[in-house]
Amino acid sequence: MIAILREKTREVLHAVGPLILSISLLQFALVRAPLGLFLQFLIGGLLAAVGMVLFFIGIDIGIVPMGRFVGAELPKKRSLLLILVVAFSIGFATTMPEPDVLVLSNQVEQASGGEIPATAVVYAIALGVGGLAAIAAARIVLGWPLKYLLAVGYGLGLVLAVWAPPEVVSLAFDGGSVTTGVLSAPVIIALAIGVSSVLAGRSTVSDGFGVVGFASIGPIILILAMGLLRS
Repeated sequence: MIAILREKTREVLHAVGPLILSISLLQFALVRAPLGLFLQFLIGGLLAAVGMVLFFIGIDIGIVPMGRFVGAELPKKRSLLLILVVAFSIGFATTMPEPDVLVLSNQVEQASGGEIPATAVVYAIALGVGGLAAIAAARIVLGWPLKYLLAVGYGLGLVLAVWAPPEVVSLAFDGGSVTTGVLSAPVIIALAIGVSSVLAGRSTVSDGFGVVGFASIGPIILILAMGLLRS
């Protein structure tokens, strides 16, 4: 446990340290923000770093191993429908509380003056990830080539982007990018690796990965489609 704590602390410091250092240099060299605001930033950065360390430890020692176990057990039930339902549920459930998704949705609501509710953005992104995660799980079981699914998915997204309102296009592609977060990505990948590891003739590298990249197309397509319906 001590070794994991040290490793995660080092990783978080490498991630958060440059940001805190950069803002601190800007504070003293250029921006000169009020002292109270700068202290709030330092305290917030410290709290965020502590929270990230604990979060990453929890992901590594509990959530990811359980995701792999669930993925490995599902094919034994010999039910494709069960695999699809579980993949959709996990994709949806892990995306809803994703920090990046919540930040984006709140910013969209503020920027639009409440015209686009944060809850609508969160549900659209989560439903898109869940739906495409289910299709990705079916791909692993049925052996569909990933490159064709990616071509169709992104092709559909580009076609919809041509006709959708400009503000929806930018939101859609940002909505797709925030799905590769610290919560949803490890769980979805672990589930896919678990499924592929017990299927004969499957490679955990070629079949277990690519799921998150494919699932991120879901929010893009769904938000673009919603924008077209509203226009």
